[in-house]
Amino acid sequence: MTRAGHHPRLPNWQQYCQFWHRETGHSQDLLYCYFCNILNRSKLGKALPVRRALISDIHGNLEALEAVRADIDVQNVDEILCLGDVVGYGPNPRECLDTVMEIAKVTILGNHDQAVLFDPDGFNPVALQAVFWTREQLDLSTSTPEQTNRRWDFLGELPQKHEDRDFLFVHGSVREPTNEYVFPEDIYNAVKMNDCFGRIQRFVFQGHTHIPGIFRTGPDFVAPEEFGYEYPLTDEKMMCNVGSVGQPRDGDPRACYVIIDEEAKLLTYHRIDYPRDETAEKIYNIPSLDNMLGNRLKEGR
Repeated sequence: MTRAGHHPRLPNWQQYCQFWHRETGHSQDLLYCYFCNILNRSKLGKALPVRRALISDIHGNLEALEAVRADIDVQNVDEILCLGDVVGYGPNPRECLDTVMEIAKVTILGNHDQAVLFDPDGFNPVALQAVFWTREQLDLSTSTPEQTNRRWDFLGELPQKHEDRDFLFVHGSVREPTNEYVFPEDIYNAVKMNDCFGRIQRFVFQGHTHIPGIFRTGPDFVAPEEFGYEYPLTDEKMMCNVGSVGQPRDGDPRACYVIIDEEAKLLTYHRIDYPRDETAEKIYNIPSLDNMLGNRLKEGR
């Protein structure tokens, strides 16, 4: 917006660059190249390729989230999407919610996020006790009323899915976006796989199982280490489980997240170490959280 209240006329690139040179101090030649690149990449109204980081299943693990955030900060991504379960199991639900609200462009509703809002359904005793404890933490008087209300409002407004062109983002599955699990062994369930792939336009990204990997139309499942952690985005339909930041269950205790690079047509898994003993010790010191929740962080199970 100019000081007179009007944008420069977009077709006049020289005038546009002069305007932004005055506003930013950047060189006009550099700005001209930048705007030409944008124009070339967005012809005919096509969306610009995006480089996204996908995080999921943080589960109140602040140490893992901070380590992943630090790694994402140097990856030159355009935006971060969170596929749900910010809370549950872990010792820092408030801090993790605050961080996700700050960094994620879109956050999807996970089943543990839903459970703290409503009556939990199908939770084992350990998970159920963690849900009740998490509710108490979100209502603690140590937070201001504004902070408390902001967190509850955030959880209450989370969507079940997010769609962007050929990309669908859910927590659970394309069939039931919040609660259905899609495990690697489901490749032997032809009815389930055919139904899932039949509903997919092209790509689905999900979490929930905490087991990273790619489901292909074979059907088959390939773990990240089987393809060197980089997987090409082709015309073939694909379901990608992005793994878990805060409670991996594939035998690797390191936090896991994914970057999608649309321009390079490449999906990359990242495994990040973090001080999991610190998180486990916090869990051991909270009577309402079962010690197994700390033990499993060390084992990646």
